[in-house]
Amino acid sequence: MNYKVLGKTGLKVSEIGFGGEWLERHPEEEAIDLMKYAGTKGINIIDCWMPDPKSRDIIGKVMAGNRDKWYVQGHLGSTWQNGQYVRTRDMNYVKPAFEDLLTRLQTDYIDIGMIHYVDTVEDWNSLMDSEFLKYVMELKEKGVIHHIGMSSHDPKTAALAVKSGLISMLMFSVNPAFDMLPSGQDLDELLKEGYHYDNNLSGINTERANLYKLCEEYNVGITVMKGFAGGRLFDVNRSPFGVALTPVQCIHYALTRPGVASILCGYDTKEQVDEALSYETSTNEEKDYASVLSGAPLHSYRGECTYCGHCKPCVSNLDIAMINKYYDLATMQPEVPESVKAHYMLLENKASACVGCKKCEERCPFGVSIADRMKKAALLFES
Repeated sequence: MNYKVLGKTGLKVSEIGFGGEWLERHPEEEAIDLMKYAGTKGINIIDCWMPDPKSRDIIGKVMAGNRDKWYVQGHLGSTWQNGQYVRTRDMNYVKPAFEDLLTRLQTDYIDIGMIHYVDTVEDWNSLMDSEFLKYVMELKEKGVIHHIGMSSHDPKTAALAVKSGLISMLMFSVNPAFDMLPSGQDLDELLKEGYHYDNNLSGINTERANLYKLCEEYNVGITVMKGFAGGRLFDVNRSPFGVALTPVQCIHYALTRPGVASILCGYDTKEQVDEALSYETSTNEEKDYASVLSGAPLHSYRGECTYCGHCKPCVSNLDIAMINKYYDLATMQPEVPESVKAHYMLLENKASACVGCKKCEERCPFGVSIADRMKKAALLFES
């Protein structure tokens, strides 16, 4: 298993994580065994947005006696009312729900206290100076939550949180289909049967691409939810691209976005755990989402670098994907951030070493003008 540092939290999390929402649909012992199995395979991070008692009890029983083996994303604002999930900022429900989380997880702390499901700018603004946020900060000061995170599906709202300095990590929906959609799209609608994507959509949504770069710039680590778009990407008849992707390709897409540390997959069986973990030993060909997307009959990422690495090898030994990533990060700002420039300068070979042979461009599935970008990067960072 490969482990990555989750932004400012400093936590080293497994790049393949555990999304716990399917636990409740299994018999308790079966679900406990499934989570324990994932732990033996090196998975060490789990998201618990679920307020239902059964899911929380299952996680607590797995962690009993080995709490330090798991990093938990525990959500504030996800409550259980009259036998059903309700998202709320009402402190009459928020506090008891969080206290219940601690009790059922059999722990006195949560690694990452997640501000649950903030999907509009209005919702974000309403959090400021609220009793809800004061409670979150109080828990942080007392050490009951070690780090503050947030879950969101909206890039505009998430960007505000990243820039605020309040959060150390972000849970965000990342997959190649969602990345084409405009801000404000109701992602729940996309997961319903019969939903049709707009075939005129083309390329990654700028606000979503910029959010990933912002997270890397601000050192806000991302954990990924909905990485498989509810399974639609596995079915050629339901995929918005007109082609099917594999779990390994979806995982690779998510993990190659700037800022991403872990993708939290949902599991029903040990076989599904093994399928996700096969990513760790997959070949480059098996991980290759770029060739599939570039040849898809619907939609296009034409001209956009997705950092897929197809440009390798370079005759000048340039890490082209990383140079492109730093260039994109830098050009988001009026002036080049010193932190980005410092990371660029640590590269063994700089963009100025490009000889303009354009062999990389012949291999790029999306037709990116790489040689031209190398000239621009050299001018930006080295002049």
